Amino acid sequence: MLLVDSGLYIGTAADLNDSRALRSAAVTHVLSVDSEDPAAKLLPADGDLRQKWINVLDEATSDLLSHLDDCFLFIREAVEGGSAALVHCQAGRSRSATVVTAYLMKTHKLGFTEAYQRLRDLKADVQVNSGFEEQLRLYESLQCGVDTSSPLYKQYRLQKLAEKYPELQEVPREVFAVDPTHCNPSEVSYRCRKCRRNLFRDSSVLSHTLGGGAPAFAHKKSSNLSGDLRCTSYFIEPVQWMEEALLGVMDGQLLCPKCGSKLGSFNWCGDQCSCGRWVTPAFQLHRNRVDEIRQLNVHK
Repeated sequence: MLLVDSGLYIGTAADLNDSRALRSAAVTHVLSVDSEDPAAKLLPADGDLRQKWINVLDEATSDLLSHLDDCFLFIREAVEGGSAALVHCQAGRSRSATVVTAYLMKTHKLGFTEAYQRLRDLKADVQVNSGFEEQLRLYESLQCGVDTSSPLYKQYRLQKLAEKYPELQEVPREVFAVDPTHCNPSEVSYRCRKCRRNLFRDSSVLSHTLGGGAPAFAHKKSSNLSGDLRCTSYFIEPVQWMEEALLGVMDGQLLCPKCGSKLGSFNWCGDQCSCGRWVTPAFQLHRNRVDEIRQLNVHK
């Protein structure tokens, strides 16, 4: 068990068996980031400890990002109460190190690189896996706050679902954006060009950085590619009207739910945008099949 910051310790599962050390360090909160239930490791005398268990494997595909804000609040509760929190996993190297690094980032307004190096200076064996490192860099991009309405977070969550396909029995309902048929008229919306049915809102667009243009398509050996490619499709989050088309299949067409005209396609493994960027997963509607609708402010 090692002191990392005021009121914050990092440790291993074995540290749960050392009641004397926990009391000596004034630990009142134990945060277990592990795939094993920590309750069996705590002695009866430790029953007054506050416990929080994040059930995750030390794998690159595991999702820790979604828990980081809750972990921060749990640790801060101990620190602000004048006591201490212990964050542990099995070996104290990857999962617990990810949570502690995120705490340092948020508390001291540090970037990932600086916060992670600060931890490694104290504990040389720390080595978060590649997936957790990517999540911490995204956490930095999200300004150390898990905003579920952020396009960055939405894309991240869809990627996590894509990694589990086709084993998933169903797509969680909360992943789908509300059908915009009766959306707020003040919000930018997009309609089927043929029948004028509302398809998605501006908040559902998942933007991406432009790809490399023509060089990104070199493998296709097409002779009609220019060097000034741009995005010819909108890449969006899934919308409720798509649900039936997505169930049980990896890819397919996206048709207008009203008139049946082809709007685009989806692929859980990803697809390449016309700009050259690869997007995973890809739910794309062609720009020439939809119209952007904005409310005009008319001043009398």
